[in-house]
Amino acid sequence: MIILDGKKTSNDIKEEIAVQVQSIVSSSGRVPHLSAILVGNDGASETYIAAKVKACQKVGFKSTLIRLDESVSEEELLNEVEKINKNSDIDGLIVQLPLPKHIDEMKVTEAIDPKKDVDGFHPSNIGRMALNIPAFLPATPSGILELLERYSVETSGKHCVVIGRSHIVGSPMSILMARNNNPGNCTVTLTHSRTSNLKEITKTADILIVALGKAEFITSDMIKEGVCIIDVGITRVKSNKTKSGWKLLGDVNFEDVKDKCSFITPVPGGVGPMTIAMLLQNTLLSSKKEFSS
Repeated sequence: MIILDGKKTSNDIKEEIAVQVQSIVSSSGRVPHLSAILVGNDGASETYIAAKVKACQKVGFKSTLIRLDESVSEEELLNEVEKINKNSDIDGLIVQLPLPKHIDEMKVTEAIDPKKDVDGFHPSNIGRMALNIPAFLPATPSGILELLERYSVETSGKHCVVIGRSHIVGSPMSILMARNNNPGNCTVTLTHSRTSNLKEITKTADILIVALGKAEFITSDMIKEGVCIIDVGITRVKSNKTKSGWKLLGDVNFEDVKDKCSFITPVPGGVGPMTIAMLLQNTLLSSKKEFSS
C-alpha cells in the first residue's frame, strides 16, 4: 500500500510554481495576482482563505482579500466581482463558498470572468473541460489528477467508480477520468444517494473516488483487493484523544481498508493540500495567458 501524499506533492508543486514566478518577475516585472472575496465570518471559510493567502505568499504571488459583511446585498457583491473582472492587474478571482442564503451562488459564479475563474466553476470552463479543450479545471479534481499522474497510478482501461455527484468534485471527476487523456481513459460509473446497489458497484472499482461527506462510510467489505482509493471527504468529529478536542475523518475508514489498497490518500494530508496547489497553478496559467476561455 502506497500513501498518495498530498502534502508533500503540493509542496513540490508550490516550489515549481515559485521558480516560474521568479522567471516571470525577472523577465517582465509583473507578479501574478490572486484576489479573493470572503462574505461573512464562517469559521471554515476563514481557515480556507487564510491557507490560500499563505500559499500565495509562499510562491511569490500577490494576493488581495476583500471582506464583505454577511448582510451585503447580491448587487453589491456582483459589483465587487465586476471591479475585479475589469482590473487588469488581477489574474485570478475566487469567491469563497458558501455564500449567505440571500445570494444566488450560481449568479455570482457566472458573473466571474471565465479568464479569471481559477476555481474552475464557471459554466464556460466546465463546458470546455467536457469537450477536452484547455480550460481552468476545478481545483480539487485537478489536484486528484495530479496525484494520480505523479504517483504513476495506471488509469487507462480501469473501472473508476465515483461516489457523489456534486458540481465541485463528483460530476467533473467523472468527466475527467473518462477523457482521452492521461490520467483518464477509464470506464466510469458515477454513483450517488439514489444508487441502489452501491456495494456491488464499489467492489468492482479499480479506482474509487469518494466525495460523499459521510465520515468513514467506505469499509473493507465494499472494496476489492488492490483498489486505488481517493478520499475527498473531510468531517470534523469530537475526540478525547486530541488537544483540540476534534479530529478530521475522511469518507473512508482508513484503518479498515488500508491493507487491501494499492494506493490511498490520507485525511488530512491527501486531497486537501492539492486543492490549494492547483488553485495556484490555475492562477499562474492565467497570468501567462496560456489559453483563453
